[in-house]
Amino acid sequence: MTYRSGGRGSPVRRLRTLVGVMRLLLSPRWMVWHVLTLGAMVACGWLAVWQWQRAGSAMGSALNIGYGLQWPVFAVFFGVMWFRFLRMEIRDLRAAGVGVESGDPAAPSTDDGDRPAGAVPAPRDVAPEPTADAADATADEPARPSPFTARPAGVTAPRSTDPQLRAYNEELARLSVRHREESTP
Repeated sequence: MTYRSGGRGSPVRRLRTLVGVMRLLLSPRWMVWHVLTLGAMVACGWLAVWQWQRAGSAMGSALNIGYGLQWPVFAVFFGVMWFRFLRMEIRDLRAAGVGVESGDPAAPSTDDGDRPAGAVPAPRDVAPEPTADAADATADEPARPSPFTARPAGVTAPRSTDPQLRAYNEELARLSVRHREESTP
């Protein structure tokens, strides 16, 4: 195997990855995640200490001890999830860097030295970037009605062509009219 500049374990690639990770860690979105995670972990720690103190007081119970043990677990959960989300972002960052093909010698090498001679490289699962034409095409299409939004005034629900459903709805309407007539004095 020959050493290539920008290859899999090259110092150039490691440095570029480190710079990308540092940019990710210091981005405004991740700064908010850092603060929220740290705040949640500190709050869980404070609640654990409070529960332990409460358990030791005259009004304490085994329930307080249980909560005192639960809060540190919640704090660890916040930390683990922060770490897992960070790893997913870094993995996406690296995957985006691998898909780049250019004449730059510092760019990641797409040649895999471990592949046998004559083997076809695996296709990359990189989606093409949407173009402005594609964005305009989706903007011109009418939006489908959502069941979660209010229906505009004056618009009635479509009539069903199913005879059983129509008979059922007519029976419900008849019962509603009869109920209104019986309930009015």
